[in-house]
Order: sequence, then structure tokens, then C-alpha cells
Amino acid sequence: MKSYPHHVPNGPDHSPLQISFNTSGTERADAARNRRLLLAAAKNLIDHHGAAAVTMEAVAREAGVGKGTVFRRFGNRTGLMLALLDHSESEMQQAYLSGPEPLGPGAPPLDRLLAYGRARLKLTCDHLDILLEAGAATDDFMTHPVGRASTQHVQILLRQLGFADDLDFMSLAVQAPLAAGSVRYLMVEVGLDLETITTQWQDMVTVLATSRGSR
Repeated sequence: MKSYPHHVPNGPDHSPLQISFNTSGTERADAARNRRLLLAAAKNLIDHHGAAAVTMEAVAREAGVGKGTVFRRFGNRTGLMLALLDHSESEMQQAYLSGPEPLGPGAPPLDRLLAYGRARLKLTCDHLDILLEAGAATDDFMTHPVGRASTQHVQILLRQLGFADDLDFMSLAVQAPLAAGSVRYLMVEVGLDLETITTQWQDMVTVLATSRGSR
């Protein structure tokens, strides 16, 4: 996650931090359009064929441009994947801040928390290789600007579910299984697939939330 900005804007305790993901300054309109086209092509490849299908050649073919265009824009596959990760994180933040229910505002807090976990696990799985290469361990994510914004969002939902003094601990407990290192372990060492990980995570969070609500 090295390409993210490292400045964290101050925000009130009751509202999520908003992180700027644009690290290259203002882009020309045509450059921004080409960037969106290439990232959309890469995302479409991931959605239909998995992250392993994302090569510079495949993205160029999917976008209908020359391979040189992709190399000039991103340098190499790692640069492309980091840019795609930036883009995906930005989209996810906008979704939980102002998107439709249940991830966005308006749904009950438990529904929103479960939707957040599903979205985070899918994003982690889609970008698992690049997250691991970038050193996105649980502690790295929690202290990173992106992680701090996500943690604040999770803590807001946990507070609405009745958690108070133990917010720091509970937010870590809830988010740790969503981190790249945890997902890699559960998939490679334990042999779970994404659907099973998601189901078990949702079961855990539901038990935690309902047990707190019954006190």
C-alpha cells in the first residue's frame, strides 16, 4: 500500500475521515479519461477471471489500446495493481460514506457492518497478491491512513451497536480477519474459500453484536 498518501486529515470523532487517493496531482482531462478506461478494464478482468488474469497485455486488449499505452501510464504490473488498489479503496470509501444501503448510510448498524466486511474481504481477495507484496499486514493496515479511516467507520458502527470502552479492542478483533495476511493464511494454510471466510466472519460479528445487545 505504498502509493497511498500519508497525510491524515483531521476529522471529528463522530464522522469518518476522508482520505484523498490522488497522489499525482491534477491530471489532464484526457490522461484522467485514459486512466479510468485502463482501470475499468483491469477491474473487469479481475471480476471475470481473477487477479492472475491482469497482465499489461490483457488490460491493453480489454481496453482496446496498445500495450505501450498501459506501460507508459503505469510502468509495470505492480504499478498498475497499486493504481487499481488506490482506485478500489477510493470507491469503497465513497460507498460506505455516501453510497446505497446496506453499505452506505440508512441501514441498521449491524447490516452496515456486515456489508462492510463483505466488501472489504472481496477487495482484499481481489488484490491479495499486491497487498502482500506491499506489506499490508494487520498492524500496517490499522495504522495506515486508509486503515484509520476504515477503523473509524467500524468504530462508529460498533458504538451504535452498544460497544463503548472496548472500541479499540473490538474494532481490531472485527478487522483482523479482513487483513491480507489473515486472508492468505485462511485460504492457503487452512484451505477456506472466500465464501466460507465471509460467512464465518459474518457469524462471528453477528454473535458479538447480539451478545452485546442482550446485556
